[in-house]
Parts: sequence; C-alpha cells; structure tokens
Amino acid sequence: MASRLSALRFDALDPGHLARFWSGLLGGETTADATLLPGDDTGFAIRFVLSDQPKAGLNQVHFDLSSNLSPQQETVDRALALGARHFDVGQKPEEDHVVLADPEGNEFCVIPAGNRFLAGCPPIGALSCDGTQAVGYFWSRALDWPLVWDQNEETAIRSPRGGPKVSWGGPPLNERTGRNRLRFELVPDGDHQAEAARLITLGATLVGTDEDSTRLADPDGNEFHLRSHQ
Repeated sequence: MASRLSALRFDALDPGHLARFWSGLLGGETTADATLLPGDDTGFAIRFVLSDQPKAGLNQVHFDLSSNLSPQQETVDRALALGARHFDVGQKPEEDHVVLADPEGNEFCVIPAGNRFLAGCPPIGALSCDGTQAVGYFWSRALDWPLVWDQNEETAIRSPRGGPKVSWGGPPLNERTGRNRLRFELVPDGDHQAEAARLITLGATLVGTDEDSTRLADPDGNEFHLRSHQ
C-alpha cells in the first residue's frame, strides 16, 4: 500500500488571484474552487486555500521552474508581467538561476536551460524542500517513489511515471516561521485508516483531523494531509 501525491495545498490570502497568477505562468485549467489542475497524469494539482495569515520568512517548499519548454528569460518576463517581483535570498551574482516571488511573496526559482537535474521535467521541474536526508527517505517510502539523488545529505525522489522531482537540501535548515504555506496532500490507494497507520509506522506523527482529511507531520515536522475520500 502507498499514497499518491494528488495535490499541493497552497495557503493564500486571495486564492483566486494566486491561482490566476500561477495558471498564467504555468498554463493549465483552473477550477472554480481555485485549483490548478495538472496537465497530465504525471503531475499534481495545486489547491489554493484561504488563509488569514500572511507569509512570514522563507517557505519550506518552493518551485524550481525548468526552462525545458520555454527560455528562462521568457518565463521571467511573463512572471513579472503577471505580478511577480525579483526576490533576494542571498543568491550570489554569478549564480545563473533567477529568484522571484509571486504576488503574495512566495519565492520560486527559474532555472536556465541545460540543467541536468531538471532534464526531462515539466515546467515545475522540482519542488525544492527544506529538509533532512531522513525526511527524503520517509517520503520515498510513503509515496513508493525511488530516490533519484542521495549525496551529501541531499535527497530527491521522483514518481516512476515522471513529472516533477521532490528534493530536500539537507542541513542547515531554515528557521521555521509557523505553519508551512505549501503542504502535500495525499490520497491513499486503499483504506484510509490503514494508510494513516502505515505512515505513522514510517515516522509520521498525528496532528489532527479536518472534515476532509487526517493531518499528519513528517519526521521533520512538516504538516501534510491524507484525504479521507477521493
């Protein structure tokens, strides 16, 4: 038994506005409830959910956008026209990736063409996460995705079907400032309670329950959702 990464929950002060920004940047269909649907079955939805808490500090998860389908500068220009801005995270002048922030300040990177790590990946090449090697191992087992990188405490996994990679940069970790704004949403392949118990056996902890999901946290304390129905 395993879980499927069905969506990324994305806290937003204005879900509709943020959904329109990311839809304009990435393409894809946006539903009436501010969910950006994946372009094919190798991806995941982005579910923008209302939050009254503004962003504080760096996010624990950000997008690395690839330049496999459109040139880096074209993506940067389109993002700026849609309302993004340049963002300083301490990047060095010689680094060739561009760091931007969306209209609510959520940082993301636009990676130049020729990056081998993102070769063959879709526009969202990777979810780049702040996390330990142990949490990379946890998510590999939780989703039944193989490790595609495991060096110097940095890990990455990818679905056997393809799609974006999920990576963890290892220590030192950023200071955590409240609840993560971007959180994984899983759908179990089988019984919901049995899958919750399996995830806890792998190292997750129970946080609570919502109307539509069980809230858990991975070994690094990152909250995620296990949906109670499709």
